[in-house]
Amino acid sequence: EDYHERCVQCSEVNWGLTDGGRFYCRTCHNVTERTREIVSSAVTSNTRIQTISKGLRKQEKNDEGWEWYVCEGFQFVLQKQAEALEALGVCPQMKDEILCNFWRRYLQKSQQAYCDRPAGESIKVLSGYESSTDMESEPERPGLLHLLPLSESDGEPLTDCSFGSSTGRVSESTSACSGSVDGTLHARKNKKDKLRMSMPMTLSFCYMALLWLRESMTLSDLLRFVVEGHIPYLNVFQCFPEKMKLYGLDLKIFCVESWPVYEEVHDKMVHLAAFLELPRFPDITESCFLHPDMLCMKYLMEANLPDELHNWTCRVVKKIHIGEADFLTLVPENKSTRKVKYDVLAAAVIVVVLKLLFLLDDHYEWLLSDFAQERNKNNKEDGPYFEFKKWYKVIKNTLDVEQKKMDEQRAKYLWRCEKPLFYSAKKKSKVLKRRQIVVNLQNQFGKLSGSWQPAEKPNPSSFQFNWSEENTDGSCFHGHSLKGVLQEKCGLLTVMNPDYWLCTVKLCTEKFCGRLAHYRDVDFPQSYHFVLRLFSFLLRIQPSCIHEEVCAIEHKLFNKKLYKKPKHNPGQRK
Repeated sequence: EDYHERCVQCSEVNWGLTDGGRFYCRTCHNVTERTREIVSSAVTSNTRIQTISKGLRKQEKNDEGWEWYVCEGFQFVLQKQAEALEALGVCPQMKDEILCNFWRRYLQKSQQAYCDRPAGESIKVLSGYESSTDMESEPERPGLLHLLPLSESDGEPLTDCSFGSSTGRVSESTSACSGSVDGTLHARKNKKDKLRMSMPMTLSFCYMALLWLRESMTLSDLLRFVVEGHIPYLNVFQCFPEKMKLYGLDLKIFCVESWPVYEEVHDKMVHLAAFLELPRFPDITESCFLHPDMLCMKYLMEANLPDELHNWTCRVVKKIHIGEADFLTLVPENKSTRKVKYDVLAAAVIVVVLKLLFLLDDHYEWLLSDFAQERNKNNKEDGPYFEFKKWYKVIKNTLDVEQKKMDEQRAKYLWRCEKPLFYSAKKKSKVLKRRQIVVNLQNQFGKLSGSWQPAEKPNPSSFQFNWSEENTDGSCFHGHSLKGVLQEKCGLLTVMNPDYWLCTVKLCTEKFCGRLAHYRDVDFPQSYHFVLRLFSFLLRIQPSCIHEEVCAIEHKLFNKKLYKKPKHNPGQRK
């Protein structure tokens, strides 16, 4: 009744009050920064705040900091990651319009916030929360990630839900073993639960937002930027506000001592999208960067392969219908279809095309290479023919150097955070002094032994290798011709060799082992293994992941020959 200004979004005057005293529009659920002034001094003495999103906490006299929840810590991590992605060129609406709504929906679905309090439950008030009169004198804690309302169907949008009847017990029993209120409760959750919030899950949230916006950043790019330090992930808790104390179980939750795994992040993203009941994602069309034709072009340039191979990758994509929007677009509610890994799919298409043209059986590709080499020596007027042997040597030398560099950096990575952790003002000076002594000793021994120093963070780039046609050493193969491996037949260019070998004759059932095919490098030609190794380095995944996708593409490509001639017993040769 005291607030008569019109809503900036819908121009209505229909205001309500949130639990935190802020005005929100009942028509469009827009929340303002305006708060209601207290006009009555009649305050109940046992009034307590039971929400997690309003940012007011008691500051203990012994300097233990605010009482905070684990979800608030993850909320802060998501904010920092979203800001880093925006700095890398991602659409600015990702954080405020996409990611925060996904996060708010997760809190609501998991009954952590933005939902009605379970009926009939008596919640013990957290001992650290003070009455509203006591908190007027306390400074307001800096806001984390501003969460937006979902829709009118959600009812009262800012009615927060408590953490259940065990919250009071957790706050009393865990204050000595974690800095967060519900650290023990979070740790008790089943670790195999794919929807349990974790640091890899933050990357799943980010990738889901990127996929919704159809950004040009693939999952492999996202994880590579994490490893290179462009996106906060390792030791990100160092950026937490000073009053958010971490110790005990909190460190197990937020302290990461392993690199993110592609399949884990992707799998969590798929389950997360289904859990949130998200609708069909925006269509992946031919103009989108995530389309196989676009990604194949990128990886052909990255792998220093001839540009003419792109025509063949497009033909394979069209032949097996993996470039259609219905195949590429994520539909969370459809559990029967395989979820596409766009970068892995594109790499697998290139591998199949190389097998079609060069066979990759450790014999035929070398014969073609000898023919191209002889032709290039005798004819230097026309463009050079592509030599597989020369390409192999150039790529292998570069790949070995980069692989060794990456292995050394990972092996010597200092997992311990630079910022010392201390949990009280009394111990702060002692911890800082010890840390300074350790740093001084490390620097002294480093100068004496000439030990390795951490390399500077590389500039973010979508490409890891730089192959320029201006190089005079002939190390760039983009403009080389494929005439040495093709022949014209009925007006169409076809491969000279009609043979093809399958990686596997029969796909495995995913229900039993979780994979369509299995890979051991000793069972396959070295040329094939080398190509898989190249793309596994570019995507930072295991060769078995690409091999599995290659097998799936081959069975789509040769489906009629495999399954419509049962009287023959086909071997691996086709």
